[in-house]
Amino acid sequence: MHPEQIQTLIERGLPGARAAVSGADGVHFEARVICAAFAGKLPLARHRMVYATLGELMGGAIHALSLQTLTPEEAARA
Repeated sequence: MHPEQIQTLIERGLPGARAAVSGADGVHFEARVICAAFAGKLPLARHRMVYATLGELMGGAIHALSLQTLTPEEAARA
C-alpha cells in the first residue's frame, strides 16, 4: 500500500476531508485528517469514520494506522 492510495480512499469516503498520510514500510501509516464532519464527535467516533473509508484494508494491507483527526477549526488553532 502507498500513502497516496490511503489518502485518496479517505478523501473519497469523507467528502470535503483533507488527509495527509505517511508511512515508509507499506504497512504502518500515520494520517492527519481534517474534516468538518468531525465536529461534535469524540475521537473514537472520528477514528471509526476514517476506518470505515478503508474497510477491509484495515488489519490486512494496512497493519497499523495512527490517526490525528481534526475539524477545520481545530486545525487552524494547531
